[in-house]
Amino acid sequence: MYSRDPRVVMTLDAGGTNFVFSATRGNEEIVAPVTLPSRADDLNACLETLVEGFSRVNRSLDERPVAISFAFPGPADYENGIIGDLKNLPAFRGGIPLGAFLQERFGVPVFINNDGDLFAYGEALAGALPWVNRMLEKAGKAKRYRNLTGVTLGTGFGCGVVRDGELCTGDNGAAAEAWVIRGKRDPRYGTEEGISIRAIKREYAALSGDHRELTPRDIHDIAAGTLEGNADAAREAFARAGEVLGDALATINTIVDGVAVIGGGIARAREFLMPAAMRALNGYLESPSGELIDRMEMKAFFLDDPDDAARFLAPSTVTVPVPGTRRTVEYDPVKRMGVMITRLGTSKAVALGAYAFALNKLDRR
Repeated sequence: MYSRDPRVVMTLDAGGTNFVFSATRGNEEIVAPVTLPSRADDLNACLETLVEGFSRVNRSLDERPVAISFAFPGPADYENGIIGDLKNLPAFRGGIPLGAFLQERFGVPVFINNDGDLFAYGEALAGALPWVNRMLEKAGKAKRYRNLTGVTLGTGFGCGVVRDGELCTGDNGAAAEAWVIRGKRDPRYGTEEGISIRAIKREYAALSGDHRELTPRDIHDIAAGTLEGNADAAREAFARAGEVLGDALATINTIVDGVAVIGGGIARAREFLMPAAMRALNGYLESPSGELIDRMEMKAFFLDDPDDAARFLAPSTVTVPVPGTRRTVEYDPVKRMGVMITRLGTSKAVALGAYAFALNKLDRR
């Protein structure tokens, strides 16, 4: 949608340790990113870092930016640019009007959202959604998808929903906060406690008795047999996370009814994560009489698996007669949900989402 747009938007990738500043035009990064320590424990120092980073980017541009747009952790009142009490950025306590602060300093509109929302928006406009529809077009299918759920698997469980090209933010700016969906394996906890970095580490340590300081990448390598450790426990840790992921996606997609795309660092372990996720998506509920009922009305297909992608595209249309006439109509009884790993890469999807979000907001004014 904005691949040829000439407007420039300054962006930020905000982490608990570092802030990475950049600028985008026509869906492309146009400056060398500026990385500065976030100084997250001191509000004044953190704000100085934000001003310094955006100032450096601004000085490197050959034209004035039309906006600043970026993802920032919540809780927050994103519509009004106010950041609440953050775990990873403790300086932001009690409500800090970050949007108004930056707008005052740089004289351009400032748009802030969370990474799950912006990841989903970027994938819907320039990644997973157009990729699926091109696949269908190439296969000669009339079907086109318009709705998408995007989730990010990392420190937390981020989520965003795009319906018919529009990001769903909700009346309180809290739509798609799926991290608080009850976890499949232990409903006392939210989904985030079953699919985050800490969840993978905790499950592996409990299963293996291995209490080394390991990352999910390390645990992936143990599962793959390229790093010393308990491979069975590592694979089981990812399988348990996949079960929680799949059940959460099933819950979300029951409302959204579209495709789903998965990003974040944990998604790199797709070979150990996704089989269990797909089993959960295509699993069953049980009635009081013991009858099994499909978990979703849709059949889920993992489109990064060539065999599953072929089944997703396989013909299933039948011809049915119109009662009392000689007419017939075409009917496809199989409802399909495509699931895939990010097409753009998580960081790029978030950046493109931030760019598009700003321009969409400006165009509506």
